[in-house]
Amino acid sequence: MMAYLDNSATTRPCNECLKAVSNMLENNWGNPSSLHNLGINAMKEVILARSIIADSLDVSKDEIIFTSGGTEANNMALFGAVKARKRLGKRIVTTAIEHESVLQCAQQLEKEGFEVIYLKPDKYGNISKEQLFNAVNKDTILVSMMYINNEIGSVLPVQSIARAVKKADSPALIHIDCVQAYGKINISPKKIGADLITISAHKVHGPKGIGALYINKDSNLTDQNFAKTFGGEQEKKFRPGTESSPLIAGFAAAVKEITITANQKSHIKELNTYAKTMLSQIDDITFNSPDNASDYIINLYVPTFMRSQTIIQELSANYNVFVSNGSACAKGKRSHVLTSMGLNNEIIDKSIRISFSKYNTKKDIDQLVNALEDLIKKHPRS
Repeated sequence: MMAYLDNSATTRPCNECLKAVSNMLENNWGNPSSLHNLGINAMKEVILARSIIADSLDVSKDEIIFTSGGTEANNMALFGAVKARKRLGKRIVTTAIEHESVLQCAQQLEKEGFEVIYLKPDKYGNISKEQLFNAVNKDTILVSMMYINNEIGSVLPVQSIARAVKKADSPALIHIDCVQAYGKINISPKKIGADLITISAHKVHGPKGIGALYINKDSNLTDQNFAKTFGGEQEKKFRPGTESSPLIAGFAAAVKEITITANQKSHIKELNTYAKTMLSQIDDITFNSPDNASDYIINLYVPTFMRSQTIIQELSANYNVFVSNGSACAKGKRSHVLTSMGLNNEIIDKSIRISFSKYNTKKDIDQLVNALEDLIKKHPRS
């Protein structure tokens, strides 16, 4: 039996997603930009999907731009926002624990002459409101912050960004990477005060290769603010090119299946508590995730002589248990998140992440715990 506990990397597509993608490929494969019936029918599905995703965020469908995923949406958000506001200041505020797709954009913008403030977490992975308020000033043109950290699950103070911007009398646009939060908690860009929101389909049981960027129409961003791709009128010229209607339909189908209910929250909370209880019984295991982290993510140190990459491979090959050691995009590099928390190399190099979805059960956790116990027994820490 397989125990899949790497849902922060990707989730298993739900049945409704599979049906929607298959239907578009088999029966509704026209180009959405074509003016004949096949094209019109495909475009109807794209329009419907845009409305479904917009409704899930309580925004207008005209404010949703489809992208190839979270990474492209983050790139569009950072470079687009800075281009739109560059005459008003030079400061960008973000954190040291963002996804690589935000960090690498910020590093590039530094090379272009912008000042980037990287808020550092405490030893528990938390960023404080005070840090945020101290960093934002009148010269700040962008604040970009993830809602939930993808490696340790810490919840960042995104609710305070708008207040910090207002207090500083800053012209800053607000971008929130909601890839790990979307589908798990209720998100309202308008209530948060966000101008730009990133979401991704394959984190919510949708297909890979499709995501979306919310662009607040009141922010007055236009296609001219973004890195230009020429060749079409699609996606309001923000991202021209033939829409991937099968993936878009699959995205919408998955979103329709999202259930942010008390029962769903209770199920994930129960899994998290059970996992921590069972894992705590293994000598010398320690948790890197803070107590106030998202219930969907647990990051922990495994006391063995093996590095995390080897632990992951052993769990997969010999126990049919699937976890990770952080962001899939980092591909084995030492975690910048755990490093920025000031953890020692022993912990950083031997930590793994387990992450849940609605499909997980206590049996998955039992399988993980049994596997780790056996693995540590065979390969103890030297």
